[in-house]
Amino acid sequence: MDLKVQKKIAAKILGVGVNRVWIDPDKLDEVSSAITREEIRKLIERDIIKARPEKGTSRGRARKIHKQKRKGLRKGPGSRKGAAKVDDWIERVRSMRRFLRLLKKRKIITQKVYRMLYMKVKGGVFHDKRQLKAYIEEHNLARR
Repeated sequence: MDLKVQKKIAAKILGVGVNRVWIDPDKLDEVSSAITREEIRKLIERDIIKARPEKGTSRGRARKIHKQKRKGLRKGPGSRKGAAKVDDWIERVRSMRRFLRLLKKRKIITQKVYRMLYMKVKGGVFHDKRQLKAYIEEHNLARR
């Protein structure tokens, strides 16, 4: 039983899309015999044809995230954008450069090693000072 025409007419009358038109499966014969707008209107009045409710986007996930944010979660480096991320990087690089200057001043490393490590720091090879120290020890770059 093809009810495309009836669904189309009902959709126009109800002001919804064709996919939101619901037809009572027990009264399909009655609906298939209805061919005018007036007959479809009467079926709508008798609740044989209805408009399904709109499907919305669930707010459940959004509420969960909001709750977590109130607790101070979801604020890690992966969530940061722009200046906050840059500021962290600047602090790390400055601290490593200070450390390198100190090593050079105390003659623990040579000018050549200083420049090489400086460029590695600039290139983001080390995440922090601890990693830089470990690299110097590992590769025996400190003077004896």
